[in-house]
Amino acid sequence: MPQTLTFTARTVDSKQFDGASLSGKPVVLWFWAAWCPRCRAAADDVARIDRDFTDRVHVVGVAGLNSGEDAMRRFVTDRGIGGFVNLADDDGQIWQRFGVTTQEYYVLLDTAGEVVHKGPLTQDELRERVTAMVG
Repeated sequence: MPQTLTFTARTVDSKQFDGASLSGKPVVLWFWAAWCPRCRAAADDVARIDRDFTDRVHVVGVAGLNSGEDAMRRFVTDRGIGGFVNLADDDGQIWQRFGVTTQEYYVLLDTAGEVVHKGPLTQDELRERVTAMVG
């Protein structure tokens, strides 16, 4: 089990989540905040990546930066991103684990759980990188 995937969290709909469930496929971790306009703008594109690469890539949203659980749930519903897991990380444990300091940020992991990208991406760059990860 890759060290990067040894974490547990709670989803925005209050379910338990185990990072180990992401093992074996590339992973897109999208770090967002409910109050962030850039995150709101990117949500449709991230949802499209999830739909276009279903069964080949895990897409996981990681909400934080004092968004608050009600605002997180509203954001997921309003932006139509309930098709993939969204974690409630208001205490910042997952953000800290991956060294994230700002919202609208991506961490991409390969099939071995190794970090292959950390930082912002345009939606075209995200699609190119995900396409390359799935081969």
